[in-house]
Amino acid sequence: MKYSILVGLAALVIPALSFSSTVDTELLENYAKHAQYLDVKISPKGDYLAATSRITDGSVQLTVIDIDDSKILSVTQGQGNESVGSFQWANNERLVMTMVREVGSLDQPVPTGELFAMDADGSKQVILTGPRSESGEYVFAQVVDYLPEQPDAIMIYQRSFTSAEPYLDLYTMKITSGRKRSEGRIPLKAYRSTNVQVVLDDQGVSRMVLGIDPEDGNKTVILGRDGANQDWYEVTSFYEEEGGFVPLLMLPGTDQVVGLSDSESDTRALSVLDISSKEETILAEHPATDLMPIMSVKNGRANEVIGAAFEHQGIDTFFFSDVKDKDYSNLVQSLIATFPGQSVSINSSTRDNRILTVRVESVNSPTKFYMFDRDKGKLASIAAAKPWLEGHPIPKTKTIVYKSRDGLDIYGLLTLPNGSDAKDLPLILLPHGGPHGIRDTMSRMDSDAKVFAEHGYAVFQPNFRGSGGYGREFLELGYKNWGTTMINDMTDGVQHLIKEGIADQDRVCVYGASYGGYAAVQSGVREPDLYQCIVGFVGVYDLNLMYEQGDIQQARAGRNYLDQVLPSAEEGREAQSPVYNVDKLKAPVFIIQGGADVRVPEAHAFALRDALKERDHPYEWMYKEAEGHGFYKPENNVERWQKMLAFFDKYIGE
Repeated sequence: MKYSILVGLAALVIPALSFSSTVDTELLENYAKHAQYLDVKISPKGDYLAATSRITDGSVQLTVIDIDDSKILSVTQGQGNESVGSFQWANNERLVMTMVREVGSLDQPVPTGELFAMDADGSKQVILTGPRSESGEYVFAQVVDYLPEQPDAIMIYQRSFTSAEPYLDLYTMKITSGRKRSEGRIPLKAYRSTNVQVVLDDQGVSRMVLGIDPEDGNKTVILGRDGANQDWYEVTSFYEEEGGFVPLLMLPGTDQVVGLSDSESDTRALSVLDISSKEETILAEHPATDLMPIMSVKNGRANEVIGAAFEHQGIDTFFFSDVKDKDYSNLVQSLIATFPGQSVSINSSTRDNRILTVRVESVNSPTKFYMFDRDKGKLASIAAAKPWLEGHPIPKTKTIVYKSRDGLDIYGLLTLPNGSDAKDLPLILLPHGGPHGIRDTMSRMDSDAKVFAEHGYAVFQPNFRGSGGYGREFLELGYKNWGTTMINDMTDGVQHLIKEGIADQDRVCVYGASYGGYAAVQSGVREPDLYQCIVGFVGVYDLNLMYEQGDIQQARAGRNYLDQVLPSAEEGREAQSPVYNVDKLKAPVFIIQGGADVRVPEAHAFALRDALKERDHPYEWMYKEAEGHGFYKPENNVERWQKMLAFFDKYIGE
């Protein structure tokens, strides 16, 4: 068997940079390029590999390779501005994939709701759902389960495109024709920007669903049933502030559903909920951070909880000793030990678990894919997401922890320039977007942080209160406090780095995107003497405007979210809105915006620009009409970085 299947691309090795603020355009281009390989999966019998990869025009294609002779069997692309999205082997010969396309002037591809199927050799292609399918229905479809027990069928749900709050209809669908059999309607609505979660048993029967209560948009409801064609009944319901159970998968041959729960703990624990008895049992919990289950796989389905993954001051795991599938547990542990400090996951496997594909990534390493043959004990690299960065000395990111002024432990990431002595460095504060439920992680590389560190800047990414992953209490401490205590946490982190001698107190700038863009300008409002420059990228600058424009306020769930996290009174929102407080700013501001942004419409950027103009406050401006919420085109990100680095160099560079 041959493994050098996807490797034949020469890695571009870039010379190490000295500590300098000189802009390296070629380096920026390499960070801006979209990942070349996005996903790699092996067929159930181990005959084929399928991989999504990006081609010259930026679209994504699916390539299928015969493993034995390394022969390319098929290459599939979308038509026009379509690309292949996600994909999965439905059986050993047939693949099902989602399609994405550019919609209007928005450059970032979005799912079309269509499902497409074909054989490994590219034959017998059929559009399964959507207006171009045989049924011609104008619906959005998503795969719920690939039904390994039924190799010619998948389970999907469909929802209306025209309704803002549609019900979901379940179907079993033939993957050769698109013909389907109704499995009933889920009695919960799918509000825009939310998903109803469906959990199946090992016979392919939907047994549990989680969604929003149709009568109360703030309440989450879990329904269960005892088998096919049985009535749904309520298992539990909860409001976010109470904590609750989020189902993930059902253990075979039981009525038990594995999930994450903060109903009895502050952080999300690993838990099992019994549908019949409605009783919940905690398997494991961490006092400071959320857990995620590690499962063994048997015959294409998750089979047993063998451990948990978590991130505290680094990427970590633990494993239960009393598991049935000790061989699988030992295998996963050995793979994790092979890549210390990185996130390791089984990406796909043959039905007999003889051959696996493994995904490995971290904040300091772009994603790579490996194949492991258990019979031969051989692990081989098969693809790299960004091969042009192979061999390049990427600046290292590490975790730090500090105390907030009111005594909270705040975790964050610190990226330092290569070759620096970590003394008196120019610093860029980089708060994440979201802000709630999101956090900067050691599992994923942040190109902004790396680019700035490549050019001599230390970069600090705090996981301030309101961030996800640290428990419900920490999350809710951010509610109503976007512009106050959340900003204080960022300020306290900067002051910590100054006190430690890492950052030069006279050379600090702040930059962020989305909520981070808001936080950047609001930091300048609250701490005008701390920051020498400010960059806001697709940022919210008027909290009241969030109730009038943008896609969040268009749905009931979005409006409920705004009521939950923003100050209740209009005056309170104005007090925390940068656009009404620009007279407090001292630092120059660089505003960057996309004209097709539906999450944070351009009105925010124009309002901030007008307010700065009116006061003759120094500002710079970058606007890309066709870009959305974050720039998608590599050339636009290169230009953005060039202008930002020039801006930073002007105010805090050497």
